[in-house]
Amino acid sequence: MTTPRPLVRPARVLAAALAAGTLFATAACSGSDSSASPESDTSSTVAERGLAAQTTSPAASSPAASESPSDLSEEGARNALITPADIEDDWTQVRDPREWRDTLLVGSVDVAAFVDGQSDVRDCRRLVDALFDETLLGKPTGASAVTGFQEGDSRLLYQVAAYDKAELDDSMQWLSELPDTCDQFTLTGGDAGERTVQVIETSLPQVGDNRQGLTVTVKGESGGDPVTLSLDVAAVQMGADAITVTNGGLDGADHDTTSAAVEQGAQRLQEVLAGRTPSPTPSGIN
Repeated sequence: MTTPRPLVRPARVLAAALAAGTLFATAACSGSDSSASPESDTSSTVAERGLAAQTTSPAASSPAASESPSDLSEEGARNALITPADIEDDWTQVRDPREWRDTLLVGSVDVAAFVDGQSDVRDCRRLVDALFDETLLGKPTGASAVTGFQEGDSRLLYQVAAYDKAELDDSMQWLSELPDTCDQFTLTGGDAGERTVQVIETSLPQVGDNRQGLTVTVKGESGGDPVTLSLDVAAVQMGADAITVTNGGLDGADHDTTSAAVEQGAQRLQEVLAGRTPSPTPSGIN
């Protein structure tokens, strides 16, 4: 069980073995006018990732890679997803959050394009590339399910997935170092010009074996107008499984919603890993 790291840590660049083992997916910059449309809970669908190809990274070939393999099934991953009742307020479940990686229109701002750019530090580029897709902790090697919600100018992406244990440990370590390695950096390229990105550490409920919370702020211009995008990024590890949350928008990040998603989601995943089906979350949770 890995304990949370202190707020002040020496900056370190992630080892090349991690880059070989958990390549990030390219963040898309699309001119499409399509956006993820809200749907009712009964008509929403859950995006799933099938079994990924076996990695050949050194971490995967080591004895630690086979340690505590995940028993998470595709059905279990779906059952472990949070619902609108878990985060309350007026969140609406969307039809297919996978569309966000291409175009995420919030008002007149394409947020997916706004965060697409280049950084001199590979770890920082990996972070912004993964903000609205399913690769924050690398590529799942087993069952995976993802869902998304929207409320006004805010979007919440939630994933449950199984990973190679050694690679997941490395990814959690990478996240814990970002407030030092990527505390402030510049994104260049794309239609948004230069954007300033800040990464700070935030606290999460004491759940799971390991957890890491961040707030990422991106400041720049879109269409000649100043834009500030604030996102909470959270990850909770349970053995070889993990939940990830990205929550926020142009009006800021609601930390209470992030905490609720983490706390309720961790409880649901724990139930699934114990062989039980989580009960529906009643409305009006505290």
